[in-house]
Amino acid sequence: MRVLVLEDEASLRDILALILEDFGYEVEEAGSLKEAREKLNEEEFDLALVDLRLPDGSGMELVREIKRRSPETEVIIITAYASTETVKEAFELGVYDYVEKPFNINDLKLLIRNVSDKISLKKRYSSEEIPGFIGKSKAVEKLKENIKKVAPYDVNVLILGESGTGKEVVAKAIHQLSGRKNKPFVAINCAALPPELLESELFGYKKGAFTGAVADKKGLIEKADGGTLFLDEIGDMPLPLQAKLLRFLETKRFIPLGSTAEKEVDVRVIAATNKNLKEEIKKGNFREDLYYRLATIVIEIPPLRERREDIPLLVEYFAREFANKYGKEIKRISSGFINYLMELPLEGNVRELRNIVEREVILLEDGILGAGYSGKGKLPVKEIVIPDEGVNLKEILNRVEREYILAALEKTGGVKTKAAQLLGLTLREFRYRLSKHLPEKGEAES
Repeated sequence: MRVLVLEDEASLRDILALILEDFGYEVEEAGSLKEAREKLNEEEFDLALVDLRLPDGSGMELVREIKRRSPETEVIIITAYASTETVKEAFELGVYDYVEKPFNINDLKLLIRNVSDKISLKKRYSSEEIPGFIGKSKAVEKLKENIKKVAPYDVNVLILGESGTGKEVVAKAIHQLSGRKNKPFVAINCAALPPELLESELFGYKKGAFTGAVADKKGLIEKADGGTLFLDEIGDMPLPLQAKLLRFLETKRFIPLGSTAEKEVDVRVIAATNKNLKEEIKKGNFREDLYYRLATIVIEIPPLRERREDIPLLVEYFAREFANKYGKEIKRISSGFINYLMELPLEGNVRELRNIVEREVILLEDGILGAGYSGKGKLPVKEIVIPDEGVNLKEILNRVEREYILAALEKTGGVKTKAAQLLGLTLREFRYRLSKHLPEKGEAES
């Protein structure tokens, strides 16, 4: 691993270099912004330790430059003069952490070990060719091949996939593998904003265009000039705005709200949706001409249930990520936990899996992730403690059975046949158990 140390105090720079060399890292040292920029021009670094107060400027200048050139490079800021505004900007830029002087060497070593684990995991699970997409299944390998084929060609791409499958990750990978990788990647969720706000966010506006427009504002299309614009949930874009987007795609020109002057930009558009756009076209909710403009190339992301063999890799990746984030030590991952996850429906796909792993890391106590899962069937079995006075097993089992029946009914909107299927019961068995716990519901029709 290659590390850049930017620190103007020679003795402290030597200490930092020695600590890093003890980890087995290759270290390049710089005592000024000028020296650091020269090093950056010569080679790429996995990690940079950056002092903020320097003889020829602020270290934040270098942090911005590093993150612009190589977003994957991790940065740790070391300073005695960190203001709240500086720290906020640093984290917005993607800095890993900051250390205040004077610092404890052992604390710094732990921080370096944690960031090192993160870098190693990224290298292990994120192929250099397809940044950020984890998996070794046939479905994922095919997806990676498609991304590699499409990325170099400056055409619009439509990404299809269920919620939580990683559509933005694929869009970023296409951007990183394209000739636009050193230009902006700008993303917007078309379903997250009301129509009027979505239009102003995309196209920008002139001062006085509407109430509250107190100054000119660049839209995201203009901010993405030279780079990539990612339109997530494009299937939720209102029809009037679809027409305006279509014109932009055809001409690469647009007019900000409240203006009469056209602007021209060079932007690659990648769109994504979890909807069936051909069905939306039939319903009159989506323009057919816009669909064909966006769908020059279509990439489909497989749901997690079609690549379950990737679950252990994903669990390990997320486990290490959150262990670093929350300062937890993971000795091993329970095989019962993995088995439990392999059997879950995971309708939320990778996003749902990530949330489950994050929760388990937060609750981690003994260093074994998912230690309370038996791996036999789908029920998570936590540690069982029987008090001296004993327990009422019948009451416990009845309560658990009742909770699962109610949860199944809630999930299926009260449809008993589907609820029975979810619980692995016949309809007769389900009705019997339901009538036992809720007599008034057990008699009702399915």
